[in-house]
Amino acid sequence: MFNLKKFALAAASVAALSVPGMAVAEGMVGISMPTKTSARWIADGDNMVKQFQEAGYQTDLQYADDDIPNQLAQIENMITKGVNVLVIAAIDGTTLSNALANAKAADVKIIAYDRLIRDTPDIDYYATFDNFKVGVEQATTLVDGLKERFPDVKPWNVELFGGSPDDNNAFFFYDGAMSVIQPLIDDGSIVIPSGQMGMDKVGTLRWDPATAQARMDNILSANYTDKQVNGVLSPYDGLSIGILSSLKGVGYGSGDMKMPIVSGQDAELQSVKSIQAGEQYSTIFKDTRELAKVTVGMVNAMMKGEEPEVNDTETYNNGVKVVPSYLLEPVAVTEKNLNEVLVGSGYYTEDQLK
Repeated sequence: MFNLKKFALAAASVAALSVPGMAVAEGMVGISMPTKTSARWIADGDNMVKQFQEAGYQTDLQYADDDIPNQLAQIENMITKGVNVLVIAAIDGTTLSNALANAKAADVKIIAYDRLIRDTPDIDYYATFDNFKVGVEQATTLVDGLKERFPDVKPWNVELFGGSPDDNNAFFFYDGAMSVIQPLIDDGSIVIPSGQMGMDKVGTLRWDPATAQARMDNILSANYTDKQVNGVLSPYDGLSIGILSSLKGVGYGSGDMKMPIVSGQDAELQSVKSIQAGEQYSTIFKDTRELAKVTVGMVNAMMKGEEPEVNDTETYNNGVKVVPSYLLEPVAVTEKNLNEVLVGSGYYTEDQLK
């Protein structure tokens, strides 16, 4: 059961390490976000702008529309403008090396935000959530839902979806999920009728919902003419919506075709309402307000010439170095704790969920 008091205390502790002091020097922070197609990234950008400005910084927030050359141009432009710090959520975590070398040459500090930037020595810190645990929680809710909705079915027919292969997090999500699912495949409790496993087969480029929907359509037509899907591992709410559209399109959720258990991530409003409607089963709540606080805290420390607080110095090797990181805790959300977690924490209002 979600402990709201414990969550509030944890949030307070993050806030405490991140609240800016009165004497923080003014500076400019460039914020490079990947896209506005996901409500999650809009919330991230808004939260950071608000908190950085409250801390006395100027901000330059740019969205790259999932276009890599666009993000590179925006970052170079921020360097030219004279930003002191870059906060970057990369579209493709392997394409920024030259831009970041230019930033370092200009003495710009660099924080990778929620997505690890790979193959460069030039990032200073990484602010994110415990991404392996995100996958563990996704798979755990999937299995819990299978037991609840299909108690008399064995083995369960499950299909797997992964995130974008150019996003380092996608591999952590998948590996975390498979740490729960693989033992159940091995003991015969779960089968994958399509046979599609591994990020090379299940990855969804750019986290695109239409791509996920089309792949689900193909899986259903090729593998489910004489059986039913019981569950789908989805790593992100946007993909979940596409997957659910495919499932509903062939009759799931009506008559004797129970809606499969479908996971998700980011607690986007459309998916939260889908959970309320009994369609999507779960999501993972990652409080972007707290991630913004951690990021502001890192910037404050670096601007004062101090070492930012981190809680992980082992997990995130970007191919050149292990990047010091601060990992926040994700929270699994189902219909059972939805109001307690999302409304209770002030992330959504009751009216928004109507």
